Amino acid sequence: MTRPTSRDVATAAGVSQATVSLVLGDKWRGRVSERTAALVREAATTLGYRPNLAARNLRLGSTRTALLVVPALTNEFFARVYTGAARVAAEHGFGVVLYPSPEGVGPARDPFASARAALDGVIASSMAADALHAIGGDGLPLVMLDSDPTAPGAAAHVNLAMTDGMRQTAEHLLTLGHRRFLHLASAVDSWTFDIRAEALSALLGPRTELRTVRAPLTVDAARTAMETALATPHDRPTAIVCDDDILAAGACKAARRLGLRVPEDLSVTGFDDLALATAVEPELTTVRLPAERVGEQGMTALLTVLDGDRWTAPDLPVELVVRDSTGPAPTP
Repeated sequence: MTRPTSRDVATAAGVSQATVSLVLGDKWRGRVSERTAALVREAATTLGYRPNLAARNLRLGSTRTALLVVPALTNEFFARVYTGAARVAAEHGFGVVLYPSPEGVGPARDPFASARAALDGVIASSMAADALHAIGGDGLPLVMLDSDPTAPGAAAHVNLAMTDGMRQTAEHLLTLGHRRFLHLASAVDSWTFDIRAEALSALLGPRTELRTVRAPLTVDAARTAMETALATPHDRPTAIVCDDDILAAGACKAARRLGLRVPEDLSVTGFDDLALATAVEPELTTVRLPAERVGEQGMTALLTVLDGDRWTAPDLPVELVVRDSTGPAPTP
């Protein structure tokens, strides 16, 4: 079957090839009417037309390179995000350059003399949003991962169903009889952690107690915070809901040091389902986040935007994986 050309789209829409090029290259605003742009996009969709990316790259000077902005890759989750993004990029003849913050969050040094000359677009985690300020790429297409979908500036968003993950966690623990909760929250100022806190607070009803303790995203910091929080027996929670598996590992260490048994005296849950979740003992009940799918959709969204189309997709589903770190609430 012959592949449709831009001339075919122009004929079907009743416009010139130059107009097709403007519309599908997302350069039509102020030069082509909304109605004409809609006709061109409809004709392209009906014909199954896809632009010749190689020809477009030669014409526009595209580098076929995307930048992935993440916290430091010591976190397994973001390594898996990169794997997914690189897989989709390779299928479309693109490369992915990593831009990790050396401190895990916050800005790193700009690796480019001119980001606009070196890149076609940017994919960024909300946890590394500050690093965007160091990149001289204002105006480049930007896809945000796990970020506020109402915030301006991004051409597309790829999000996880974090609220549903918290719902699954809360319902699991409530079913086990827990009513006294502690939220071990990440000290990182990020939308993804804010919505987890909001969701947990909303999901736990008035007949429950909820206390929040914040800690940096390290095992030692979480252990130290929990040793303090659990030191007084009379107001001790029966369940700790952690924003991350790393925090959960620290909570389990603190419990052991205080002579508490997990899950007999204290249930602990995490988020991410990192390899760490099955390395600790007991193995961790946690919300599995499809990290590679995040990377795949992030790259797919960027390619869609570069092709002049609008990206829309539902939040990626998440799943509570129940293991041995949760059990019935202890009897008072």
